[in-house]
Amino acid sequence: MAAALAFALAPACVAAQTPLDERILEIREQSRFMPDKALEQLQKLQPELTAAPSYTRAEFLSQLSATRMRLGQNDVALDTAEQVIALGKSLHDTAIIAKGMLAKTYVLFAQAEVDAAHRLAFEAEKLALTTQDYPLKIQATVTAGQTHAEQGNFPAALVKLQRAVDMARPPAGDPVSLVAALNALAKLYVQMKEYENASETLDELLNETEKLKSPGRMAIAKNTEYGLAIDSGQPKRALRALMQSLDLERKMGAERMVGITLVNLADNYLKDHDYPRAVQYAQESLRSTERTNDDSTAATARINLGQAYIGMGRVAEGKKQYELGLKRYEQENNKPDLQMALIEYGEVLERAGDLAGAISAYHRERAISNELFERRRQQAVLELQEKYEAEKKQRQIEMLSHENQVKGAEIDNRRLQQRVWWLLALVFALAAAVVGLLYRKVRHTNAQLEVKNLELKAQSTLDPLTSLYNRRHFQEFMRSLGPQNRHDDIVGALFLLDVDHFKHINDNYGHAAGDAVLKMIAENLRIALRETDMIVRWGGEEFLAFLPAIPRNGVDEIARRILTTISSQSLRYQEHDISVNVSVGFSPFPLVPGGEPLPWERAVNLVDMALYLAKAHGRNRAYGVRGFENFHLTSMEAIEQDLERAWRSGFVDLSVVLGGDPGTHPTTPTEHTNVVSIKHAAQTKGGH
Repeated sequence: MAAALAFALAPACVAAQTPLDERILEIREQSRFMPDKALEQLQKLQPELTAAPSYTRAEFLSQLSATRMRLGQNDVALDTAEQVIALGKSLHDTAIIAKGMLAKTYVLFAQAEVDAAHRLAFEAEKLALTTQDYPLKIQATVTAGQTHAEQGNFPAALVKLQRAVDMARPPAGDPVSLVAALNALAKLYVQMKEYENASETLDELLNETEKLKSPGRMAIAKNTEYGLAIDSGQPKRALRALMQSLDLERKMGAERMVGITLVNLADNYLKDHDYPRAVQYAQESLRSTERTNDDSTAATARINLGQAYIGMGRVAEGKKQYELGLKRYEQENNKPDLQMALIEYGEVLERAGDLAGAISAYHRERAISNELFERRRQQAVLELQEKYEAEKKQRQIEMLSHENQVKGAEIDNRRLQQRVWWLLALVFALAAAVVGLLYRKVRHTNAQLEVKNLELKAQSTLDPLTSLYNRRHFQEFMRSLGPQNRHDDIVGALFLLDVDHFKHINDNYGHAAGDAVLKMIAENLRIALRETDMIVRWGGEEFLAFLPAIPRNGVDEIARRILTTISSQSLRYQEHDISVNVSVGFSPFPLVPGGEPLPWERAVNLVDMALYLAKAHGRNRAYGVRGFENFHLTSMEAIEQDLERAWRSGFVDLSVVLGGDPGTHPTTPTEHTNVVSIKHAAQTKGGH
């Protein structure tokens, strides 16, 4: 986790001024790896603090807070951090205040008070950057960068961590600071799937760490090497790095680090489907984290244990462990890690045959994906708005400058009028010319302003990647749509699409390939549908289409057309042919259960549930809600709670459109045999 890791890797201070400072620095390094022994050493130093300088006392208290936190004594650690802040305020020393705020940040994170920890991390960075303490500046910048990464804001995180590395280089920085910053930057590159940059940073990290002659620092670097190797498809290198790290940690007696490495070993064997070995290492990690009170590592160990149990067929035990781990992720508000864990959870449950559990996991992951997507979209709009405002202010400054020049010219003209009357006509002519120029400039500026307003409006309406409408525009359009009075044979229709196995495309070919796939699907949807149909980038790898008027008996045919149009194409990307399928949920619009039309939001939700039925029942197919039966015996709430159960009980009329194999071409009208009505089958099953 970002805040905890930043503290664990916090750089050492500038060269110590007294023997007491030197001993505190030695203990600080020991605290990272063996906090129990470090606490004993710190307690022995406490009597010497009475006559120590204020900064030495602040450093001592900061290390005492960190050590208590690593031992799971968070209440005492928080109180000690508050003492550092109070000391800094009493001395009006911003460096000591920032040091205390960072110490408090890490304790708040250990207590899963993530929002408060994030806010304090950014405040501490602002304060630290006003000081002359370079190691403190680097520590605060690394913490802020990792906090951005934890929030899913990778561009901001990259800027911070690159800045921290630059600050840590000679002559201003020091070797320990540089190793800490490089380690954080390498981990970020791995998260961003930029493996080439991660590899270059790791090479420098290993080289600089070797110079420190610190087994603990080398163990940390080896764990980072593992993360890069496992994510970039180098399993042998990953296992070798883990074993080297575990050997170093056990020789040092660094129990907290042992727990983390055991988790990574469990994950490594999960990827090889060696479930018994994965269970062994996950259980060893749990025993280790119980001794160190490391709740975050324990959560990851439980997720690995749950995945191994499910892989062995012990589904109930596995789900219990998985949910315990996810609960901690939710407490930490760690959206990126929680999203990845839920994707894996859904896939594991689907392979185990627990389709209801898989659909639930997919829905939870989709909610987080939509939240992160919306946050990134809002950030893009804000950045555009800020750019526009900056340009507007610059134009205003230029206009004011011109106005001042005009005023100065007018004053000079008045003086000239008093001296030479025969130049009056010339002065008037010059003034008229200046006014004319200003008038034309104002007209030009207004035209530019109009263009910028149009650009901003387009940005708020269109998705920047696919140039399709975005979710916000669709929502505003549907709110403005009046009551839909449809004839029996003419209806509207809603189609919601999700790219099948999109994560595998990103993992195997990179995010640039994923973006190219999304663009290709957008183009294919424009081909498959009409110009009058609204096509929307709904979020992430989801698309939505709203067709305002089509024959009722043609809804299934359009679903089939979407499936075959997309699956019949392949994308050529860097010597690879990438075939793509989608799963689709659809329905006519409006839907009228019991004689009362559903609001569009509930209709989209029902189509979303049909989409996940298509996902759970094999992908590359479309599930459509045709209508409702025996509605007086049920309710809309019951149907929305479990669409599949409602269908099997005979309350919902579904149809299934099966997609073709990738690479095939659309069938002719006489070959349309892949649309299946399942209303009567559902009623028969419901009677069992």
